[in-house]
Amino acid sequence: MTVAAALDTVRIAIARACKDAGRDPSEVTLVAVSKTFEADAIEPVVAAGQRVFGENRVQEAKGKWPALMAAHAGTQLHLIGPLQSNKTKEAVALFDAIHSIDRDSLCEALAKEIAAQKRDPVLFVQINTGAEPQKAGVLPEAADAFLKKCAETYRLKISGLMCIPPADEAPGPHFALTAKIARRNGLKLLSMGMSADFADAILLGATHVRVGSAIFGGR
Repeated sequence: MTVAAALDTVRIAIARACKDAGRDPSEVTLVAVSKTFEADAIEPVVAAGQRVFGENRVQEAKGKWPALMAAHAGTQLHLIGPLQSNKTKEAVALFDAIHSIDRDSLCEALAKEIAAQKRDPVLFVQINTGAEPQKAGVLPEAADAFLKKCAETYRLKISGLMCIPPADEAPGPHFALTAKIARRNGLKLLSMGMSADFADAILLGATHVRVGSAIFGGR
């Protein structure tokens, strides 16, 4: 299957999930996860009409995306992996959205760079719904206080939440928990769901689904 055909298959599945959930497909943004793939593998996906892409690492994205974005007007780039505080200057300059805010030092660095660069990336706080020690993210029980601190202490405009459920657990309860935290904090965006579970995420309110292997194939 070509990447264009794979992309179309994913789009059809998203539309079907939206129909099942009684939602408008325009409410769900497909973030095509292009991490580890070079520009020549990404070009056919852009040519097929995809305009929102996700990367895990700032340095990798810096190496391939400035030229791609210059060549394709309207392309958006989202950082979906962990962000080191010392990479915030580069991240704010390059990315249109950052999905992985999870600690005070990062909030402080982002606030400084957003003000300095006069850029306004869409910001998500990552929730570690499974309390996994190896995974980034704010614990669910600390989320409300952290979101309040983002707004009041750092003056960051947080638009949504992101989660990555544990690989060995059903994703639904983790998506539902993230959506519940978002609702009670008045947040409208939910970055939830990947290639294997984006349909479940859409049923539970996802506004952004991060799909890589179902489009690009195995890494």
